[in-house]
Amino acid sequence: MRENFKYKNRGNKCVNRIRHQNRINVHGTDIPDPISTFEELQKEYDLDPRIVQNIKAAGFQTPTPIQMQAIPLMMLKREILASAPTGSGKTMAFCLPLLAHLRQPLNKGFRALIISPTRELATQTHRELLKLSDGVGFRVHMINKGVEAVKKYGPKTAKKFDILVTTPNRLIYLLNQDPPAINLNSVEWLVVDESDKLFEEGKTGFREQLATIFLACTSPKIRRVLFSATFATDVEQWCKLNLDNLVCVNIGPRYRAVSCDKINSYFVVNSAAETVEQQLLFVGSENGKLLAMRNLIKQGFLPPVLVFVQSIDRARELFHELVYEGINVDVIHADRTQQQRDNVVSSFRSGKIWVLICTALMARGIDFKGINLVINYDFPTTAVEYIHRIGRTGRAGHKGKAITFFTEDDKPLLRSIANVIKKAGCPVPDYMIGLKKIKSKLKRQLATKPLRRSTIRTTPRILFEKKPGKRKRLIALFQTFY
Repeated sequence: MRENFKYKNRGNKCVNRIRHQNRINVHGTDIPDPISTFEELQKEYDLDPRIVQNIKAAGFQTPTPIQMQAIPLMMLKREILASAPTGSGKTMAFCLPLLAHLRQPLNKGFRALIISPTRELATQTHRELLKLSDGVGFRVHMINKGVEAVKKYGPKTAKKFDILVTTPNRLIYLLNQDPPAINLNSVEWLVVDESDKLFEEGKTGFREQLATIFLACTSPKIRRVLFSATFATDVEQWCKLNLDNLVCVNIGPRYRAVSCDKINSYFVVNSAAETVEQQLLFVGSENGKLLAMRNLIKQGFLPPVLVFVQSIDRARELFHELVYEGINVDVIHADRTQQQRDNVVSSFRSGKIWVLICTALMARGIDFKGINLVINYDFPTTAVEYIHRIGRTGRAGHKGKAITFFTEDDKPLLRSIANVIKKAGCPVPDYMIGLKKIKSKLKRQLATKPLRRSTIRTTPRILFEKKPGKRKRLIALFQTFY
């Protein structure tokens, strides 16, 4: 990187206009100008031309707004908290600076660590890094099984690796071995993806795991960055207390300055991508949801489609209902084995599966190409969850659609979701905006313990039982009526 790089005039009208046009909000000191092309990275920061070529080969022509501002900040080794809508290119926004700083493979052990909340998101990030670093020689690793990793990364092994992508659970397993089965002393960059999960209601485990990981990264050179699709004030306050000279970057509505416990802060409105056509559909009761699903199927739909439910049991129940509708449907949730989940994801990506039923496991960061429709079969418990769910469609500038079913029981949460939809420019009835605001206590309760809903079932129970001959005859009989 060129050491003689100088900050440009932040008051420059041209720079301000670029930020305004791209809805880039940035808060901090000594902030570099946003980039406009990937070629600037090669010119200003000596980015390896092979990486620039890989960017072009992957079909990326110009930086997205989050890439325009986050990349130059990380190139200057700044610690940042960044939030941008789903599908806006956050993965590349932190992968490119990592590759630029590492420059070339070294036998020093891991020098960059990326933490993802789910294995599916970690797999996606690992795949993206391999594409971007093709031909450069970086050793990019991902922890698949803890027991195998103990042998692979233990103290007696050669340090022929550069970047590690992992979930916190598997990394903590290695760190808890005696002696630790992995050494993070050389880590210069620690990236936390989907950082808002740190402060989800009722969940402290991820925070505690991250604290353990932070302590294991002992290099004085370490830089830490956090990325997410939604903005959480609690996360910002935590970052201001734990990171050095923090810079906050948000893509979306403008912020306003506020003060909170003597910590200079600002407020950002979480919003959904404007490329998603959003619709709220009243279905009356739980039984009305199945009727609405069948109507959508009869009207015809363009796959691939994601359907979100609130629990594993309901995912299984809905699968058994839809499998008899003559469509290629499957289900993915945390109770399925890793091999089963990998097979389902692969089949969905290849088009063998048209409709994929899933729980919150799939709502964060997974990038399926060309999702045309997201159906929220069960109403999301928070606006943040809603944004993550519908963010599976309308990615990278493409159009998509999201339909959210709601019943009388969902009315306490309706106002917050309606506000998100309205801010994205989609029409919502005025009465929804005027609904009474949910009380904080009830909001916390619903975030940790969703509504109890009746069983999703119209097919006979015998169809779910493992009696092949009888079951096969009953299925054939059942299908004659539908």
